[in-house]
Amino acid sequence: MNIAIIGYGKMGQEVEKICLKRKHTVLLKINSKNKHLLESDALKKCDVAIEFSDAKNALKNILFLIKKGMPTISGTTGWDDEINIAKKKCIDLKGSFLHAPNFSIGMNIFFELNTFLAKKMNIQNQYKTSISEAHHKNKKDKPSGTAIKLANDINTEIDQIKDWELDSNQNNILPIYCTREGDIKGLHKVTYQSDLDIISIQHEAKSREGFATGAIIAAEFIKNKKGIFTMKDVINEKL
Repeated sequence: MNIAIIGYGKMGQEVEKICLKRKHTVLLKINSKNKHLLESDALKKCDVAIEFSDAKNALKNILFLIKKGMPTISGTTGWDDEINIAKKKCIDLKGSFLHAPNFSIGMNIFFELNTFLAKKMNIQNQYKTSISEAHHKNKKDKPSGTAIKLANDINTEIDQIKDWELDSNQNNILPIYCTREGDIKGLHKVTYQSDLDIISIQHEAKSREGFATGAIIAAEFIKNKKGIFTMKDVINEKL
């Protein structure tokens, strides 16, 4: 495939490495200094765009790509309130769009474990549920998109939990505790604690390679498809 990378920071550079490993060609590498190249003929030759920019620019980038008819993969987090705008535009224009808060195959299996455990805990009222997450000191959004998905999935399954909040100590509110330090790639932990025991599940990313690999697998999946997709669709078909 010919691939455009929108957002050529640490993640974009890692995506490029995995592209080359999997025998794809990167025709465009867009950063804040060369956005004009999005209007070049090179974009027309691309099969898929992979977008890892920032919350401020994600919607604008994705709407542009969808309007150009470009199948688009996005891993940018922190713009949850605007994602439905991108999805609606994709539906209106019969485009192709896949957003994931985390492309790691291991984390997407973890999402399924989280949902399974939450279903089992729904009638176990003696447990207090919490989520903790840790990332590198430069990560801007808090909590992470991954932690938000974990929380939303728990909220769906456990009737007594009504919402999530940062550092909450209220009943019926799921607390999320965040740490930003060093070069932590991503650590997420879900804990159920009672007076008698503690149950926890945890996922730790060892490098950005897992995120980049999942993004490329998603790009391979979405080529020549129309619609809005998730990583569950990718895993069901590819793995």
